[in-house]
Amino acid sequence: MTGRIRASGRDLGMRLREGDLTAAPAALNLLESRAPDAREQAEALLAEVSPAVLDQEPAAHLIGVTGPPGVGKSSLLSRLIREWRDRGRSVAVLAVDPSSRRSGGSLLGDRARIETDPRDRRVFIRSTAAGERLGGLAPATRTAAQALAAAFDVVVIETVGVGQSETDIADTADTVAVVLQPASGDVLQFLKAGIMEVPDVLVLTKSDLGSAAKRALADLHAALMALGAGATRVCAVSSLAPPTGIADLADALDAHRAGLDLPARRLRARRRQALDEFVAEHGERGLRALGGRLEAQRWLERQDETFDVSSLERSLEARAQERW
Repeated sequence: MTGRIRASGRDLGMRLREGDLTAAPAALNLLESRAPDAREQAEALLAEVSPAVLDQEPAAHLIGVTGPPGVGKSSLLSRLIREWRDRGRSVAVLAVDPSSRRSGGSLLGDRARIETDPRDRRVFIRSTAAGERLGGLAPATRTAAQALAAAFDVVVIETVGVGQSETDIADTADTVAVVLQPASGDVLQFLKAGIMEVPDVLVLTKSDLGSAAKRALADLHAALMALGAGATRVCAVSSLAPPTGIADLADALDAHRAGLDLPARRLRARRRQALDEFVAEHGERGLRALGGRLEAQRWLERQDETFDVSSLERSLEARAQERW
């Protein structure tokens, strides 16, 4: 997108803050835009939905859903969206697709696989490009989640669980669900602790596979006990009609959210995102000017907790300039 921005970022942010779900497409177009005035307008949008303006954290539940390709995440999300809608919640999904090498845009595969009622205006699904890092989250995806959190009840980031995605999801979402399936190498990889640090909720799909599902479930519980995370919830689900375990999974996600110190978790996420974006723009030279990553993290922890990501990033740039 290279044209000029039609709606101001401030106006779009105010509409989202007031619960106007119809502002979501234009808001994301702005956040993904490469137009000359896009960055300034995007910052104005994000300022309008920041905790400083809202006087609290956005109310949405930010959920990260990750797992290997082909594990059934999109089918699972189709069922989860229906469950959330039955509970009266509005839902936004950011489906992180592999980036097109030619255009840099997303390939739109995940959005097409998630089944929803096209007439339901309280469900919003958007494919977003992964960016240059395999499996990672582009900065626009993180900021999109923050913007949508001001208007929707549930915001889901769905991504393929390879490369950087697990770390990025954990730094962005309130609750992270890792989806695995029986009769594959996925469970074995988790047993080796090779997928990620212990997720907030583990989801075993295709529980209709009988003995294979039972063995996988037992293996996952054993792995969690060995890792000292026996309290981590494991949910077995099946997306086949009639679906099973979906309501229990929705309850487990809610229970994790209820036990969080949400302001502290999101403040850490904003600080990590600001540092990641600073390093992406200024590289190792910029990081050295800050005294290294650990020193930069310590410095960020002393900053005003009401700052949004853009403000924190500008503060990092100013500090680096002082030391260059």
